[in-house]
Amino acid sequence: MSPDEARARLEALAFDDVAAGVLFEHFHAAERSGREGHGFRRVEWLETWTELRPAARPRCVVSEPGFERWDGNGALGYLVLDAVVQAQLAAPPEHGRLVVCDDTFPTGMLGYWVRRLAEAGLVGMLTATSPPRLGHPDGGPKLTGTNPLAIAVPSSDGAPVVADVSMGNLTYGDVLAGRAHEDELAPFGGEQAHKAFALAVGLQLFVDALTPSRGYGAVLVVARPEADPVPSFRDLAASVRLPGDR
Repeated sequence: MSPDEARARLEALAFDDVAAGVLFEHFHAAERSGREGHGFRRVEWLETWTELRPAARPRCVVSEPGFERWDGNGALGYLVLDAVVQAQLAAPPEHGRLVVCDDTFPTGMLGYWVRRLAEAGLVGMLTATSPPRLGHPDGGPKLTGTNPLAIAVPSSDGAPVVADVSMGNLTYGDVLAGRAHEDELAPFGGEQAHKAFALAVGLQLFVDALTPSRGYGAVLVVARPEADPVPSFRDLAASVRLPGDR
C-alpha cells in the first residue's frame, strides 16, 4: 500500500484530517523503520473493525501535579497516546508524573511515543496491554498480552536512546504482516523464556491494577531528567549501535 493510498483509506473511514494525520504519521514511521507489521497494514486491519468510532476522542478525567488519568472514550489507542504526549509537552511535570490511560488500544510502536517526549527533553517509560497472546513457556492458556515496554532518555547531543521491547518472541504485527502464525507467539528467551513471561505478567497486572475498566490500557511515567548520561554512555559504547539509533 502506498502512502497516498493509506492516507486516502484512513479518510474513507471517516477520520477527520487531524486524526487521519496522527494515524498516518505513526504508520508511515513504522514503514520507514522497517516495522511493516505496525505500518500501513494496520489500515487494512482497522477496515475490519465493526465498532470503529472515527469521531471518538479521549478525555483527561483526572489532572493533578503528579498524576493524570485518561479515558480512551472509544478512541483508538493511537489517538489516546498522541493526546497524552501532546499534553505532557504542553505542560511538563515539575519533577515526574504518572499517566494512566484506560480503554486504550491499539497503541502501536511504544517507542514512537516516548521518542517524542525525549526529543523534547523528557524521560519517558511506557507500557501497554493487549489481547492475551502469551502463555506460560511450559504451555497452557494465553494469559498476557505481548506487553511491550519502551524507555526513552534524552541527550544533550540531540540523539535520545530509545529502547522498545516486546515480551514476545515476535509481535502481533508480524502475524498481520504474514511473517508468522499467531500460534507461534510465545515469551522470548528460549530456555530462559520464564524471565520474559514473568515480566509480561508483571506488566499485565501493573496496568490492570491501575485501569478500572479492566480493558486494555497503557501506563506512562514521564519526568524531567536530573542528569545527562547518554553522551558519556555513547562514548563508552564507541561504534556499537544503541537502541533507537537511526
